[in-house]
Amino acid sequence: MNAYGRGFFSLPPVVKNLIMINIIMLLANYAAISVFSVDLNTVLGLYFPKSESFKPVQILSHMFMHANLWHLFFNMYALFIFGQVLEKVWGPKRFLIYYLVCGLGAAFIHESVLFYEYSKLVGNINPESLQLVLNEGAAYLNAGKVFTDTGMQSLQLLLNTPTVGASGAVFGILLAFGMLFPNTQLMIIFPPIPIKAKYFVIIYGAIELYLAFTQPGSNIAHAAHLGGMLFGYLLIKYWRKTTNTLY
Repeated sequence: MNAYGRGFFSLPPVVKNLIMINIIMLLANYAAISVFSVDLNTVLGLYFPKSESFKPVQILSHMFMHANLWHLFFNMYALFIFGQVLEKVWGPKRFLIYYLVCGLGAAFIHESVLFYEYSKLVGNINPESLQLVLNEGAAYLNAGKVFTDTGMQSLQLLLNTPTVGASGAVFGILLAFGMLFPNTQLMIIFPPIPIKAKYFVIIYGAIELYLAFTQPGSNIAHAAHLGGMLFGYLLIKYWRKTTNTLY
């Protein structure tokens, strides 16, 4: 897409610091893996609450961790393009509140979907197999082993796979840009066609909704993306009711 602004150092403070923190955390993870053989994503990524690896701090920390460079790039590129416009309109405080609400809302929706999947899996696994997954699933997975039974394997992965990324917050930013500047022309790179922001957001949301229902076991947290957009929409609607400003 076409970028706004004139460069990194001209960015407003919250967007600039968010980008810097995310870059630093990816570099720190690479260093930790190289020096200590410790993947910080398995420490700071968000686990399902019934997992033995879950810690409350992960609810926030997972938003600043990314799987790889490309994962980071696409999220930070969207934050760079759209986030700076919103921060200049809202101001740093309100933009940061919005960003965090979208990110935390995305985590809530994602964990709610996992709870639904967890409940279904537990209901279809006998008590002995369930206890085996709970007691040994993490150790088996760390050793590169998964259960052959599909239900046990799905539960093993659900409990022991962390979720990382700022995608939920970023999708909230896309939604906000589409609501505040609906007729702004964006230029999609592939295919190279112009599209209004409101249609771009609608198409993105529709794709995520479709994928959330058709690919529930995907490595991409589509429900979290939708959660970020949902909480962003609700917050903007609330602000519009309680203020006389654009938002």
